[in-house]
Amino acid sequence: MPPQPPESQVRKNILKFLKSCLGIIRILQIVFGAGLWVTIAANKYEGPIHFVLFVAVLFWLLTLALFFLTLLDKQDLVPLLGGERWLCTNLAHDVAATLLYLPAIGVMIYKTDRNSYCNLEQYKHFCLYKVYLTAAVFACLCCLSYLLSVIYGASRRCRGEQTVI
Repeated sequence: MPPQPPESQVRKNILKFLKSCLGIIRILQIVFGAGLWVTIAANKYEGPIHFVLFVAVLFWLLTLALFFLTLLDKQDLVPLLGGERWLCTNLAHDVAATLLYLPAIGVMIYKTDRNSYCNLEQYKHFCLYKVYLTAAVFACLCCLSYLLSVIYGASRRCRGEQTVI
């Protein structure tokens, strides 16, 4: 077992990651993803919204795991994906998230458009228009944050860097 770094070194590594571009993007992904799935789960949903909820929760959990593994500098403990492959692992995760959020955005826009009739002041019944609109905005913000992470990770990979931070 390798010697443990002093507590001040661990604190410096944590602060370094939290202040890095990837750390800030990961925090945004976690916040926007939580906003998306909480918005959907707090209201009635049906049909294709299940796919959006699946994408949101799946990538929220995966992003949370990547965030804490990188924050605690424990990526070497992940078999097959850690160590030298950690940057590629993060890049593959972000590409998959971006690609799956695109149809989720389409579903949310479709559902928002289908419920746009109840946005009138004269309409007095319960309507999910504002919920779907909020979820569509969160889905777009999530996709954008994952796309930024793809661009950042790809530029680091092209420069030949191996570390995430």
